[in-house]
Amino acid sequence: MADRKRSLTRRDFCHNSLRWAGAGLGTAILGPGAFQRVYASSRDKPITIGITTDASGQYANSGASEMLGIRMAISECNERGGVLGRKVQWIHQDTETDSATGSRVAEKMIARYECNFLVGAVSSGVSNSIARVAQKYGTIYLDTNSSSPSGSGAGCHRVKFMWDGNGNNFGRAIVKNATHSVGNKWMLLTSDYEWGQQINHAVRKTAEARGVQIIGEMMVPVGTLDFTSYLEKIKQQKPDAVAAAFCGVYLKALRAQAANFGLQQKPAWIFNQQDWPDIYGLPKGSLFGIFATCWYHKFDLPGVEEFVRKYQTAYPQERIRVPGNVYYNGYMATRELLRAVERVGTVNNIAVIKELERLRVPARDRLQHHAAYMDPNTHHLQQSVYMAMENLERKDDDDVFKILSRVSPEEVADNAADNTCQLEPYAATPIYEV
Repeated sequence: MADRKRSLTRRDFCHNSLRWAGAGLGTAILGPGAFQRVYASSRDKPITIGITTDASGQYANSGASEMLGIRMAISECNERGGVLGRKVQWIHQDTETDSATGSRVAEKMIARYECNFLVGAVSSGVSNSIARVAQKYGTIYLDTNSSSPSGSGAGCHRVKFMWDGNGNNFGRAIVKNATHSVGNKWMLLTSDYEWGQQINHAVRKTAEARGVQIIGEMMVPVGTLDFTSYLEKIKQQKPDAVAAAFCGVYLKALRAQAANFGLQQKPAWIFNQQDWPDIYGLPKGSLFGIFATCWYHKFDLPGVEEFVRKYQTAYPQERIRVPGNVYYNGYMATRELLRAVERVGTVNNIAVIKELERLRVPARDRLQHHAAYMDPNTHHLQQSVYMAMENLERKDDDDVFKILSRVSPEEVADNAADNTCQLEPYAATPIYEV
């Protein structure tokens, strides 16, 4: 997932976009200085999570989905009595799929509303902006759904933790699968901004290492919805496969136009991750190609049916009738954050950071096939990755994916991030405790 170069919409910062749940918040008492120490006036003060998701812009649908997952984890925590004897409340503000807005939202949530933690992101650019502000204050920030490799590389921070698979994870998994089943003449078709560029680099590097010949590379300007000229080049050059990196409305447009060109079956199409809100409700037969995901609601694993049932009970009016990967990531990140707070017995940021750095979640708890673990050097959760294609023999309308194979976290670990990630020292990270 990625950021745009400019905002798609702008909304008045204060009007009709601030959402609260639970008790009111006190006045911020953050002051200047290298270390910010903020203490609750009583044990009854709620723990506040600032939800930094998109409600408008390119990733509005995914932003809405991950917010439901975050809220579900908070709700379940409160049903058990909260954390450390304190209820958990949330506040939301639209980050608009815009980096500048993300910075302003983060600043306001920390400095004015004393949020203990910030959670949420689909856009990589927005995530990077929020993380810079969070690091300035020492506020722990969970990037739930962005997947640019730079997020855990050059864009890493001591306070930031990434929960989705990234382009390197998915690229390695997909290329490994595809090189067994398609030819070795490929073209690359990529959205020309940070996320797309990094996906393009990861796929090229992995594919060439496996003997693939890249016969063409096309970078598509941001905002392009007419793919005619690119599809004509593909038709002329006749590659064995096209590896494409797009998302949201751009991916939908590409798929529809490729089908009109008669290109949906040949060449083979290789996509990176497919987010559930982007593909949900597409006509049967339109989801061609091979792609990756980190979770699917039809996994035959303990706990999955119950997870789906809870979603449907809590959100019966939602257009998306079953949870997908974006909701799943929002839920899992928030749940593990609150569990970490409970284990260390404090909301002190340094204590919670150290606890998250040694996080390991059993497969059964993750509702996946392998245990997941937090890389302490990059703060990126390494997890199972699944290869899939469209299921044309569906048991029901929501049975969209056919899972082809899976790989363990160790097989697709993003070891390259270690070379570029430079986490700030603990001593250089402001102490933050609300």
